Amino acid sequence: MASTHKSNDFVDLPTVNVENMQNNIKVVLYSRTFMSIIGGVIAGILGFTGFMGFVFYFIVMAITSVGLAAKAGFSVQSYFDSWNQISIDGFLGGLLSFVLFWTFAYDIVHIF
Repeated sequence: MASTHKSNDFVDLPTVNVENMQNNIKVVLYSRTFMSIIGGVIAGILGFTGFMGFVFYFIVMAITSVGLAAKAGFSVQSYFDSWNQISIDGFLGGLLSFVLFWTFAYDIVHIF
């Protein structure tokens, strides 16, 4: 029979520092925004158009998610509430930045 560690008839729960958790989420959002901008510039320089540009964005975001998980030592539960915060948060906001810099870089390199 498995027993849990009890202290004064209360189950010990892991404590969470809210400020650290908010800082970790900010780092994820800043990282996604930065990688979206860099990915958009690269997609524009490489001349991706249409569907291929969006596929490139998904690849960049997948690499970013793996990189963030690696930075956390793949023990995401120690730094975030769930895997969703490291894999999905900031996805759409990053898409807007990606499209902006993608079209800007494409226009500069291939049109002007």
